[in-house]
Amino acid sequence: MENKLPSSRDPETKIVTGHPAVPPGIRLALFYATTFFVIGIYMPFWPAWLSSNGLGPTEIGILLSITTWTRVVMGPLVAQAADRLGRRKPFMIGLGFMTLVTFFLFTYAGSFFEFAAISFLLGCSFAPMIPLAETTTLSVAAHRGLDYGRIRLWGSLTFIAASWGGGLWLAGRTENAILPLLLVGSVSILFACLVLPDVQFSRIQTTRAPIRRLLRSPVFVLFLAAAGLIQGSHAAFYGFSTIHWRSIGLSDQIIGLLWAIGVGAEVLLFAMSRAILRHIDVTRLLLIGAVAAIARWISMAYFEDFLILILIQTLHALTFGATHLACLHFIQKAAPLASTTTAQALYSALGLGVASALMMALAGRIYDHHQSSVFLVMAVAAFAGGTGALILQKKWHGGQLWAS
Repeated sequence: MENKLPSSRDPETKIVTGHPAVPPGIRLALFYATTFFVIGIYMPFWPAWLSSNGLGPTEIGILLSITTWTRVVMGPLVAQAADRLGRRKPFMIGLGFMTLVTFFLFTYAGSFFEFAAISFLLGCSFAPMIPLAETTTLSVAAHRGLDYGRIRLWGSLTFIAASWGGGLWLAGRTENAILPLLLVGSVSILFACLVLPDVQFSRIQTTRAPIRRLLRSPVFVLFLAAAGLIQGSHAAFYGFSTIHWRSIGLSDQIIGLLWAIGVGAEVLLFAMSRAILRHIDVTRLLLIGAVAAIARWISMAYFEDFLILILIQTLHALTFGATHLACLHFIQKAAPLASTTTAQALYSALGLGVASALMMALAGRIYDHHQSSVFLVMAVAAFAGGTGALILQKKWHGGQLWAS
């Protein structure tokens, strides 16, 4: 089934929906559900799996940063190719298959070099899918009058189920039980990619690469810096919170619950995203995310009581959720349509990738020697990101970076 739908930004955009009995919003939600099932297992428990295979905190930090660094190269290159082709779905199917193969290769890894090589492949395959999915979802939502937040929240819900359920699953089992869950999730991602709507849009007509053009925009570079510092300040949490909580005596069930609480708060924010964006502009939302991150990481450094940790985790709605919404809608408003996939990938690669990779490697070293003090360093990064958001608020006035 093919729908050519009017758009104020690009009259040539066309959405090949296929599967008319299943609305495109449901199929997009399926992609988020399967992808965040994998993330819900990977983020809390992958460091523990690596640790069970004989790797120390510094080595784990390096491996996680390798996976993140590959976004810097692969994400924008894949996105630019998608913008030039005028389609995203074929790339997502290929990346989904590669993700499945890569997780399977981990079953044969033994040396640190092998872990590093496969971690690089994982970054090449898994990370570039998400920017393509985000721009696809925003395109379909704009054409169909759908609410992005209500589609995206299904990813958060499965993250809760995976992180909490993963903790229950691991109770009484060894860390070897983690990898089979990731393989099952990867098969599901590939199926979800196969049934996605196929958004077809005008190819880029200019010979100038959109990557170069975006990176020559001072406003866009400032946005990348602010967003990267705020989102990158999550590095210590993503990499070492599970190990830290285990060290203070929390069980895997409790740790999974804490992760689930954080994402549950995020779900509530996404459910209200349309109303929030009507009343709060994107730069102010970015600043709110920074302030919440400063409070969250300082609290993480000093408090270990379970009830206080629950309150701290609810701040995830702002530190990640509000920041993520602000970034997506900044890109949707500021980047010309033919460059939105590339802009989204640059945000993922440079705004998230570089900052997260640097801070992940740094976090590994700091945590190795100073444990919870690593979160104070993350608070400093969030403060710097908030400063950038304040400057962006003065520099950007809501329009596109250049004429389409």
